Amino acid sequence: MRYSIRGPLRGPALLAAAVALATVTACSSGSGGGPPAASGTGTTATAPAPTTAPAPPPPSPTPSRTYPLSTAPLTIPAVRSHQAARGPGWKPGPDTGVVVAAQDEGALADEARLIAGELRVPYRGTAAARPGDVSLALGGQGDAESYTLAVQGGGVRITGPGQAGVFYGTRTLKQSVGSTGAIPEGVITDAPAKPQRGLMVDIARKYFSAAWIEARVREMADLKLNQLGLHFSDDQGFRIASDSHPEIVSDRHLSKAEVRRIVDLAASLHITVVPEIDSPGHLGAVIDAHPELQLVSATGRTPRGAVDISKPASAKIVDELLREYTGLFPGAYWHLGGDEYVALMSKNPEASYPQLARAATARYGASGRVQDLATGWLNDRAAVVRPTGKALRAWNDGFYPGGVTSADKDLQVAYWTGREIGARQPVSYLSAGRKVLNYNDEYLYYVLGQPNDFTYPTGRRIYEQWTPLVLRGTAPVPARYDPQILGGSFAVWCDLAGAQTQAQVADGIRMPLTATAQKLWDARRPALTWDRFKALAGQVR
Repeated sequence: MRYSIRGPLRGPALLAAAVALATVTACSSGSGGGPPAASGTGTTATAPAPTTAPAPPPPSPTPSRTYPLSTAPLTIPAVRSHQAARGPGWKPGPDTGVVVAAQDEGALADEARLIAGELRVPYRGTAAARPGDVSLALGGQGDAESYTLAVQGGGVRITGPGQAGVFYGTRTLKQSVGSTGAIPEGVITDAPAKPQRGLMVDIARKYFSAAWIEARVREMADLKLNQLGLHFSDDQGFRIASDSHPEIVSDRHLSKAEVRRIVDLAASLHITVVPEIDSPGHLGAVIDAHPELQLVSATGRTPRGAVDISKPASAKIVDELLREYTGLFPGAYWHLGGDEYVALMSKNPEASYPQLARAATARYGASGRVQDLATGWLNDRAAVVRPTGKALRAWNDGFYPGGVTSADKDLQVAYWTGREIGARQPVSYLSAGRKVLNYNDEYLYYVLGQPNDFTYPTGRRIYEQWTPLVLRGTAPVPARYDPQILGGSFAVWCDLAGAQTQAQVADGIRMPLTATAQKLWDARRPALTWDRFKALAGQVR
């Protein structure tokens, strides 16, 4: 109600007006409740009956922040499954630390310290996880390289059945934070498509320093690659110190102490070093010190790098080297070589190398041929290494069909070429039940100097066209053979060693190796375009 005073009031009228105004004020403020006092005129003023004041409205809640559904983190290789969620995600903060489950400290402390250092936060051991922490633990079912990474409640938790899986979870975290500063809310479930994912380097024809190799190991680890092949014996050099045969070692070589450091670093990053002493071809460095082992044709030709496998002394020196180096390399794999034995690249091996033909019939009977002698050589070398428990592999052109003997069933096929005379199609190995590794020279061979029509592979071509099913040329084998393809490897060959420096090799293989890692982890069509993938590769390093 609004009152207006139209003119000056005096005496009783002024008093009555004052009483009336006080009464209204009291009512409107919720005070008082009885009848009003008499006015100065002696009459009683009756006020409206009092009413209950309305309850004040409840306070408005503070608006809560809403988040869009998260998207998968940006990493290489890309994660295979991401369950989106609404939330702020996670990024390192001033109170962030890395902790491990108490029962897993012995197994995961190294992984925890590494990611803590990379994120520049403290490692707090087995302390209870606080808001904002990263916690690591073993647990769950599945492959040892699988992991689950949950970004929830302001923290990150990485679990996996094995150490390798937890380690790969930390690589995902590192890359996502490196590329965007954070990792999105949600749950990642990830595992590789192929169990063997590698880089092979020919350190025999070209010397590579231990520091260079160690840098590649660290690069491989962030890409979730798990095998480093070292081809350390060839015609041009033998690059690791030897106690049994120091006379064959090149002037520039790795010491055994350097090799042990490389092996230990690789193991700490869940990478196995796979050594290769190639034989019976590619033994030029051995023959230079032992010319009596040289294979000689009927016309006096001496093919480079080929030892005479009819001579017991040839087997003796190679076996001594195998026994020496199986101790230096404790990993689960060994490469026996077996490729490009020149005697079997001639049109008539028996006529060209009659001493090999005689040895073949002496061992295998009248039907024995030179290829049987070469197969027997491969099996004999496998028998030397097999007691160590290592899985054995050999190049595809070291497997010869149609003889009276055949390569041992447990030998895996490292398929690289269709260029050699009589080279068999991949399906012939797969249909026979062999397990195969993909070294397809059409996509995965980086050959220094580009001899013999080789061209430097491009990451884009691997990323857009190649999969582990493409073992030879550009055509995939039938998908039913996929379980037999164990994985693959990008390979650096130093045919013309001076064509590039060590730094140029590192730079040249970076994107092809990165693309190979993506396709070995997940062979499906990538979500990112090549240009976006290439840009991301620069961001996550």
